[in-house]
Amino acid sequence: MASFHLCNSIANVNQTKTNLSLMLASSTSSTTTPIIKLNSNLGNQSISSKQNHIANHIDKSMEPSISSSTSIVPEFPLKIGIIGLGEFGQFLAKAFKRQGHNVLGTSRSDYSEYCQEHGIEFYRHVNGLCEAQPDVILICSSILSTEDVVRKIPFHKLKPNTILADVLSVKEYARNLLLDVVPEGFGILCTHPMFGKFSGKNSWEGLRFVYDKVRISENRIQERKCEQFLSIFQDEGCQMVEMTCEEHDRYAAESQFITHMVARILSNMNLESTPINTKNYETLMELTHTTVSHSSDLFDGLFLYNLNAMEQIEKLDRAFETVKQNLFGKLRSTLRTQIEEKVTIDTSADRPSTYFLPNSNNVTDLSSFSLVPKQGKQDASVELKTEVQHASV
Repeated sequence: MASFHLCNSIANVNQTKTNLSLMLASSTSSTTTPIIKLNSNLGNQSISSKQNHIANHIDKSMEPSISSSTSIVPEFPLKIGIIGLGEFGQFLAKAFKRQGHNVLGTSRSDYSEYCQEHGIEFYRHVNGLCEAQPDVILICSSILSTEDVVRKIPFHKLKPNTILADVLSVKEYARNLLLDVVPEGFGILCTHPMFGKFSGKNSWEGLRFVYDKVRISENRIQERKCEQFLSIFQDEGCQMVEMTCEEHDRYAAESQFITHMVARILSNMNLESTPINTKNYETLMELTHTTVSHSSDLFDGLFLYNLNAMEQIEKLDRAFETVKQNLFGKLRSTLRTQIEEKVTIDTSADRPSTYFLPNSNNVTDLSSFSLVPKQGKQDASVELKTEVQHASV
């Protein structure tokens, strides 16, 4: 009888250990699974989630880093359809797959082999992608081709709560286009990852991700999908920045467009490496090479579809002219001082004409500082007596 109770006790202990193991496994799983809690106070939830992300980022700064190749399997993965599987579309698709979401894609070019190798469902036409009914359609086309892409989407084949998102570098244009074309009931989310395949190749930690919930309904399904999609970038370590499309374009003209503009100017100078490169010069060359490696369509789109771009070009032109005139003014002043202090003016007949020093208003380039050419016969002989005995010119 005693042995019977002992066996029962051992069995109870083993059962307790099993229960604890299951509880620990469940706890561990929950730490890697994005859980979105919906309540009536969605605004406070969004702010709270951002604060928690910042706090978690600080707390985890002392922990060992986790490899970016680590896969995260969400409890309810999204089905994300990408229109435009170019370099940036592929770049984002890798992150979506890394976090365990299902990725579909379509593009003008045939990426069937690439998609097969990377676990992406590829469709030759957008109709097939929409028939698969993704939760989110992400537009990764060039700025110049976006309108044509959006107008060809067969919205009647999509689920009514589908979210249309874009990653264009110009946001007012994208917002207005989507509001004009996308039927009521569909969600609209304008986003712009402020990084690319070069700056984000190793990690997205600390890189900015701008978004504007242009039209996200308050129903639980669409709101949950939106938050889950944004959490992909938050979980990758992005600094989440929510702002209006107008604000984005104003800031982007001063940062992104000017960067591309200066890089294009420098590329036309055909800068080359030298045996005595400074670190700053190498950084400048690298920036130029990296920026210009983007397609010209991006640069053209940044100018044509951002209303603030022209103002930045005018400011850049005025700034360059100001710097140039300041330098030429200092050169004129320096030359005048040197001539007045060190040069003795000789008026003899065999002396060429003196230097012509233009005033600051006439300074354009170094050719302004030239000798006045001789014109005709020049001769001067003067006898200093009570009167001029002979003078001929």
